[in-house]
Parts: sequence; structure tokens; C-alpha cells
Amino acid sequence: MPEICLEEGDHRPRVLLREGARETVLPALWLRARSPDPSQRDPVTGQRLFNPHLLPDDMALLSARLDPTGLHLSFSDGFAGRYDPQELIDGAVLSEGCPPPVVWKADLSPKPVYQWAALQHDEALLRALQDFIALGFLLIHATPTKADSILGIARHFGFVRDTNFGAFFEVYSRPDSTDLAYRPIALGPHTDNPYRTPVPGIQILQCLQNETAGGLSTLVDSLAVAAQLRAEDPEGFALLSRVPVRFEYRDANTQLVAVKPMIELDGSGDMIGVHYSPRLDDVALMSEADTLRYHRARKRLGLLFEDPAYELRFRLESGQLMMFDNNRVLHGRTAFDPSEGHRQLQGCYIDRDGPRSLYRVLRRRLSV
Repeated sequence: MPEICLEEGDHRPRVLLREGARETVLPALWLRARSPDPSQRDPVTGQRLFNPHLLPDDMALLSARLDPTGLHLSFSDGFAGRYDPQELIDGAVLSEGCPPPVVWKADLSPKPVYQWAALQHDEALLRALQDFIALGFLLIHATPTKADSILGIARHFGFVRDTNFGAFFEVYSRPDSTDLAYRPIALGPHTDNPYRTPVPGIQILQCLQNETAGGLSTLVDSLAVAAQLRAEDPEGFALLSRVPVRFEYRDANTQLVAVKPMIELDGSGDMIGVHYSPRLDDVALMSEADTLRYHRARKRLGLLFEDPAYELRFRLESGQLMMFDNNRVLHGRTAFDPSEGHRQLQGCYIDRDGPRSLYRVLRRRLSV
């Protein structure tokens, strides 16, 4: 277990984070900025009452004492205060405080299926959120199916994001629609709205009625697919995460354009997900050689997305929904025949941070 230790230097003390044989010096500037003292940080909001960016460059630790009441430090700018060693240990790790992603393929078992009634209780909701954050999707059964009940379901997890499609949208066969999602054709794996900035983070699709034999829903974990691509072709993976792509959507009243790489990385270089929709993207103008390299990497990525080994395929019945991370999990459907009967889904978007915030709140509330 990591611990906070003190060491007397030649002239000044040092605070160390020790974990086994590894020791890390905690810099004076880092320690000074993390003061929890009420004169430095509001006790209700946790927000700083001073600007740490303006601390002196030559900040030094003058004295340090560790006793059962905490870590007592004084600094060269005149400030002295008490620190909780555990808070320093926790703060030494850049973490969002959420479960890490767990990659999955078509053989995922068990699937994260929950009953809507159970999710009205904090304990079950916390388990569902843990699954959602780790796997990137949930399947929820026995949900209410009134005209706008999807909004109440969505607000259970976060804040609804309005778009040009409205607070929620209806998905059924419309021959003259301005989007292929409203035709009965098959839709390959894709992410929604890559032409937006920011892209809607989470999508909820709820089945109101399904009288057709087709129209099966599909989900694919982009993290699993990209890991395979990276193993096969690391240069191709790097190319897809670096070269910007132009995405566009337009109709009579809207023209949305965004330029971003197909594979999205976070500030640490870890993969978040993809912006992937072959119906909407344009390749950047490059040399012939770079265009060919890019095309080969994108083609392999697309073939992997279509590989049954990575695809979950299932039928949504009335009252069942899937909620998925639109940055990470691609969705699609098989073709269906409208003459067999009516197939109608409702959809809406919420931001990615809603379920993550709720997860942290429930953990705090339940003391787990």
C-alpha cells in the first residue's frame, strides 16, 4: 500500500510517496496547491480561494512533521497548514474515480441487462452504472412506452441534449426522409452525429413496437476492434488517430460540419472511441502514398467492425432499450420489411458525464 513518508534533506525536508521500493518526491509547488485549509479552499465547494498558477516559482518546503493528526507543512511563501496523507495519496493518481473500460466481443456473457423497476433503487442503479462505464452499454427491459417516456428514462441518468432532431426523435420507415436511418435498409456499425462539436456522448434507443422479423439491433466495442488493428498495424492505427476527417450533415434548415480524426485519443494517449460513419465522412487530401496508407488502415478497421466475432446482435421488443456510449460503442441494425408490420423506436441523447457523475454520487451516498 502506498504511504506518505518524510525525509530530511541536506537543507530542507522532503515529502515522499512510497510504494514498495518505489519513491516519488512530492514537489513543494504540488503540495502547496493542494492545501485543504479553509483559508485556501472553500469547505463546501472544494474550490480554491487562490490562484495556484501565480505561486512563486521558487516555492520551497521549510518544515514538515507527520503525526497522528496529519501532515503539517510550512512553505517559503509564509503559508503553513495540515494535510491528510490519504488525500495526498489519492491526489497523486490522475483518475476520474470511475471503473476502467472492459473490452468485449460477441461472446460477452452475461450481458448487462437490467429491469427498469429495479433501477429505481440506488444499489441496483449503482451496479448498472458500473457495468455501463466499464462496458459502454446497458440493455434495460420493461420500460414505460408512452409518447415521450424516453425523456424520463434519460433524465434518470443525466441531462437530455436537444439537437436539430429535437429533445427526442422517432425512428421508423419514412421513404422520403433526409437520413438513411429512417429507411428500412440495413445500417452498418457507426457512431451518431460525428458532424457535431461536441458529438452527443450517449444515445438511448427504445423500442415502442416491432412487428417485423428483421431490424435486429447490433453493437460493437470500438476498443476491442481498435486493439486488434493496433496489434496488426500500429502505423495504420496512428494514422487514423492523427489525420483529420471532415464529416457533414445537411438538410433544408441545417448544415453541420466537424473536422476530427476517426480514432479519438484522450490527453494521456489512451483511446476513447471513434468517429465512424462511412455515409458521412470525407478523406483529407493527401499524397497518393499517404492516401493509400490511410485507406488500407480505414478499410481494415471497417472490416473488423463488420466481423461477427465483435458484433452483438439481438432483437429489441416493445419496452426494451439500449443505452450506449456513442463515442465508444458503434450501433447498427439489419434490414427489415415494413410490409410485415410496424417497427418504431424512440431515441435521445445525453452527455457522457451524466452517468459518471451519478456513479460517484451514489458511491458516496452508499459509502462504498
